Amino acid sequence: MTESLSRKAKRVQDVIREKGFEFTVRELPDSTRTARDAAAALGCRTAQIAKSLVFMDKDANLPVLVIASGTNRVSLEKIKLATGRTLVQADGKLVKDRVGFAIGGIPPVGHDETLVTLLDPDLKQYDRVWAAAGTPNAVFELTPADLEPLTLGAWIDLAEI
Repeated sequence: MTESLSRKAKRVQDVIREKGFEFTVRELPDSTRTARDAAAALGCRTAQIAKSLVFMDKDANLPVLVIASGTNRVSLEKIKLATGRTLVQADGKLVKDRVGFAIGGIPPVGHDETLVTLLDPDLKQYDRVWAAAGTPNAVFELTPADLEPLTLGAWIDLAEI
């Protein structure tokens, strides 16, 4: 099945399997670049999209992955209060160079560097969520409970009110 996936999507599928999970990466004909696009392509709520956003820790010069509900804006102030990290938005070149994926297809796993990962507890209200899988049209379905063991992420309140 993974033979028909593009190189980046196959990379994500392989990492998922290596971590002991059975999620299936799917490449869709429609764009899943934004949470709204993904929800439309999948026929689910935008809030069920586990969008992966990369920020930079200003002090440590390290990329930090934030996986947020598709309808939420991320509060950098809440993250600073919870973690002590001062984050700034990472630009597309930095994301591609350090993480290994382009914005619009950043998966929760399979990055070039080990990333500190922060998870949005608002995702827990859904039985199933969808995450990007390496390209702007590749996704996989999982439960919110699987996000923590898959990513080794920490659940923190990070949504703007």
